[in-house]
Parts: sequence; structure tokens; C-alpha cells
Amino acid sequence: MPKAALVYISLLICCAGIAYKVSTWFRYSLGSEKFTVLSRVLAAARGMWQTLWSRQFLTILKTFFLNVLFQARLLRVAPLKWATHFLILGGFTMLLLMHALGDYLNPLIFSNYYSTLNPFLFLRNFFGVLVFIGLGIALFNRFIRRDPARPPTSFMDVYTLAIFAAIMVSGIVLESVKITSVSVFREMAEEYATGQDEASLKSLEAYWVENYGVVSPGLARPFSPESLAEGKVVHSVNCAQCHSPARWAFMDYAVARLITPVAVYFDGDAVRSTLYYVHFFICLFGLAYLPFSKVFHLFTSPICLLANAVMDRATSNPANLMTKQILELDACTHCGTCTRNCSMAFIHRIIPNANILPSERLASLKLLASGQELSVRDSLVIQDGLNLCTNCKQCTLVCPVGINLQDLWFSVRETLVGRDIPNLLVLSPLSIYRGMRKDHIEITCYSRPISQARKAIADEFESSGQPRSVYTPGEEKVLDTPGIHLGQDACADCFRCMTCTNACPIVRTHTQPGSELDLLPHQLMQAVKLRLWDLVFSSKMLWECLGCYKCQEYCPMGVPATDLIFALRNVAISRTSRNIFQKTLETL
Repeated sequence: MPKAALVYISLLICCAGIAYKVSTWFRYSLGSEKFTVLSRVLAAARGMWQTLWSRQFLTILKTFFLNVLFQARLLRVAPLKWATHFLILGGFTMLLLMHALGDYLNPLIFSNYYSTLNPFLFLRNFFGVLVFIGLGIALFNRFIRRDPARPPTSFMDVYTLAIFAAIMVSGIVLESVKITSVSVFREMAEEYATGQDEASLKSLEAYWVENYGVVSPGLARPFSPESLAEGKVVHSVNCAQCHSPARWAFMDYAVARLITPVAVYFDGDAVRSTLYYVHFFICLFGLAYLPFSKVFHLFTSPICLLANAVMDRATSNPANLMTKQILELDACTHCGTCTRNCSMAFIHRIIPNANILPSERLASLKLLASGQELSVRDSLVIQDGLNLCTNCKQCTLVCPVGINLQDLWFSVRETLVGRDIPNLLVLSPLSIYRGMRKDHIEITCYSRPISQARKAIADEFESSGQPRSVYTPGEEKVLDTPGIHLGQDACADCFRCMTCTNACPIVRTHTQPGSELDLLPHQLMQAVKLRLWDLVFSSKMLWECLGCYKCQEYCPMGVPATDLIFALRNVAISRTSRNIFQKTLETL
């Protein structure tokens, strides 16, 4: 099959892959809102057209030059990664233009272009060195440097480095073998040094062996000065116009000198063809697989940066926001910057849930967005990782490609809490951010998970007719902190003076607190004292407590009311979560 046909096939696969990936931006979805593919495509087209003819176009231009071309966001958060990025991207792009496409582009600019002449000969090696330096830094950061905050290395991280390294190494080996090949030299001499006698060609060959790295088994050093002088004359007449000294290709020439002792074994059309096609097919594979690899961020990251520069949840079309979030999943480079700055990343050392780490969570969200049926276990694992997020926004602020991770977490969290499995953490302080953004959630969608969680806990602790301890021995041990006893007799000294109720700000916000909160603070303490666990865990007061410590501060008997409420919450969520998980698995 002709090489041109292989190139076109690879390019066709690449274009088809890009079209498929772009289609997923409009087909996949996160969040509870539903839009048709057509409505999302039309909304995106309308939004781009309106932006093009508005003042926001100036913002687009600013973002393009500052954050897309210069990568200012990456420079601000990770200067070493910025340097690595520019070394690899800049060097490889110039090699693509000057080497891979050099025969097509360079003659349009230079009238006397030959790939073996300077500055092209030197620049190819110079840009190759830049790529190798960048790859070396990336390998060091990814595999060698000890960094506890570094996220786990994925297959795609390894593939990206491997494909660049394979292209570069195979290309250098091919060029080095061509430098040492005497058969290549003789083919060139027969074509261009016409009219030269046998002695002159021998002198020319000796000159190339001495100065151009050719390895000739038929010639032995040292060469006579007369032979080299004659070879130089023949070279200047027939070869110098197209060939700069091989030493200018310093990297290729250095490798050629290293393989000189075994160069005769590589001198042959079969070996050179094999090396050429190895290099050729690696490049074609990299091109065909580009839309499905990490390298695709070359297209998605700039789009993500430009989109987030002019979009926000308050004013943008919800359909476009959903499309942008799917795009952001493809824009992630798994650089780990979000994980390094995550305020909850340290929890992963205690709880081995990879979804706690933002960079690893995105991989799970891709499966969720694609509509794949996740097992209940996988859904709960993703949900737990999301619920531990404190919404501090650090991941969003430091993301080099501008992904609005905070909005992404919010959308996915709402998708998961809307399922039939109770999510008990909506009753914990970890749901404060959800309450702050309740205006972005339908009222029924907001209240349903809360009611569902309260009912699950109330059902778990429903009275069986006999008083029983709310704590298991293990829970009792955990909840008893030094100096503060939080067992069920912690409120034994309470005599219903109502000081805690009078001091409680939650009570003062309700017009009918007795009916609206089920139990007032002093009543809650008495219910604990009497072991009326069904009343305790079904009361709204237990879950609406702010933790301001007013009740505990003003209690004349020193009852640790707030600490006790927190302890009861922890026990309720812990025990009910285990039972919900177990019951869910039993129904599978």
C-alpha cells in the first residue's frame, strides 16, 4: 500500500475520532437537567455567534494570547510544568513543520531548501533536544521525584510520554544509520558525482569517512593527505551545495559515532526500510489514536479556557453549561495540580477511595457522563468521594486548563443525590455548600434527599419497645474523648431549665419551634436521657443544629449538649450508612 494512502487512512481515523469526541460533548450529560442533542447544538451555535459580535470577543482574544498561547495560568501555578510543556510542545511542533511537513512547507518560504543544509540540519537537532529535555523533566516528575501529593500514574500518562519518546528515538536512530551508511553515500555519489573516475570517487568516500561519519569497510584509516585533498575538491564541486557538515546535526552525529563499531551490520536497504517504517508507523499510530489519548487536550484545553473566560452559571444557557462540563472532562490532562492543592487530599491516606482526589475523580465522572450503568458499589464510592469535598474552590483556581471543577462537582453531586439510595451526608456540614446554592436547584430536588436521609435514620433507630444503648462498644470508645464523656449518660445532670433552648439561635428563627423542630434542645437532652432513640433521631433539631456551642456555653450544669449532638450525628450516619450499603448490595 502506498505511503500516501496510509497517511490519509490515519488522518481519516483521526478526523473521525475528533468528530466522535465532539459529538459526545452534546450527547453526554451531567446533572439532573435534560436537553436534546439538537437543542444543545443550536444553543452552542447561538452562543458562539453572539459572543463573536459582542464585547466578550475582546475577552476571547485576551484569553487566547495570554492563557492559550503563553499558558499564563500554568506558569502561575507550576513554572516547571510550564517549561516542560513549552519544551515538548514547542520542539515537537517545529519538528512537525520543519521535518515531517518540511518538503511541503519549507520550499514555500526558502528558495534553496535542502533538509541536509544549515540552518535546517542544525535546527532539527536543536528542536529534538528541546523535546528530550522536556520528556526528561516529565519522566523525573512522574516516576522518580518523591512527591506524596502526586496523583497515581495512569495508563494514558505512560502512553503520552511513550509515544513522544518512541517517535523521537526511532527518528534519531534512523538518521544516525543513514549517516553511517556507505551504501547511501554510494547511491548519492552515483547520482550526483557523475563523470568522476574510480580514484576520485574513492577519494570522495575517504573524505566522507573522515568528516561525515560514513563507515566504509573497504577503506582503512589513516588516509593520505593527497587523497583527502582530492576528495575535498570533488566534494566541493558535487556535494557541498546540498550537504552541510554532519557535525551540525550534533545529536544524530553523536549517536552515529556511538554505533560506528556495529554500523556495517545496519548498512542495508532492509535494515533502513525497517527502521523507516517503524518510525513511520509509530507516527501514524500516534496520529490515528490522538483523539482518544491525552494528546487530545491540545484541542480541548484551548476551547475550555476560551469558554470559561466568557461563561458563568448565572447568565449562560444551561444547555451550554452542560456541554461545557462534558468538554472539560476531555480537557483534563491529569497533571495533578488540583490534587496537590486539594484541602481534603490528605484524607486519601486514611480512606483508600481514589475519588477523594480531584484528578482521579474526573476519570470516574467520564464513565458517569457517558451513561454507562455503574454498579451500586461504584456509585456509592463516587458519591463518598464527592461528599468529602469542602468546595474550597482551590482546584478550580489552580487548574491550568481552566476547568470549573467546583461547578462540575456540584452537578455530579446533584445527579447522585437524586437517586433512590439515601445520601446521609446531606445532613452533615459537608452539605453547607449545597444549601448556599439551593437557588440553582428545584425545590423538590433540594428537599427530597434531605427527607429521604432523615427517614432512613429514623427507620434505623426506630424503638423496638425496649430501651437499648444507642452506642455499640466500639462507637462508645471512639466517641469518648479525653475530658469529655459523650456516652448516653452525658446529660444525666440536665434538669430541664431550658437555658439551652433560650440561647439557641435556631429556635429563635422559627415561629412555632415546638412543632417545626420536633424537639427543642432541652427536650432533645431529656429524650437522650430516657433513651427514646426514635424521637431523638427523627427530630429535625438534631440535624438543624449549627454547632455554635451557645447551649453548651450557657448550660449551668455543664452538659456537653453540642458535643453530644455531633456524636449522635456521627453514630447515626455511620451506622445507617453501613446498613444502607449492606441492604443495597443484598438487593442486587
